[in-house]
Amino acid sequence: MSKLFEILDKIRVRPGMYIGRASVSDLFHFLVGFKTALRELGVKATEEEMDFYREFQPWVQEKYHVSTSNSWAKIILLYCGSEKEGLDAFYKLLDEFQNRDKNLDVKEKVVNSYENITEDQEEKSSESRRIVRESLNDTMIDVATTEEISEKEDSVNS
Repeated sequence: MSKLFEILDKIRVRPGMYIGRASVSDLFHFLVGFKTALRELGVKATEEEMDFYREFQPWVQEKYHVSTSNSWAKIILLYCGSEKEGLDAFYKLLDEFQNRDKNLDVKEKVVNSYENITEDQEEKSSESRRIVRESLNDTMIDVATTEEISEKEDSVNS
């Protein structure tokens, strides 16, 4: 697991121990310092961490339908009554943010499954049409053959 998400898990359980109080603003400032400290120490961010650093802010803006230069913490706080509520909201948003790709995977699987079913139905339908056409052709040949036999019998009988 990444260092970022390890510390976020610890803060979720005991915010007072890590950031002094349950505050979304204090969490934001802590995370800015945490990121800076890791960079100064030469610790490379994981892909998951980079996703959070790059995409969480725009994702929160989209979620709240806000276009602003303010931080995700300010956006969250704007919609909450207190710093504590903001911190709780952050963790709900974080869970949703982290699961967004999983939800997309499920949606993609459903779409792919639907497309496969549709293709299978199309193939079966196409096969059914081919069989009906062949059957009709055979019937038309049988009718034509019967008519030819009738004509030959008529000519023989005349």
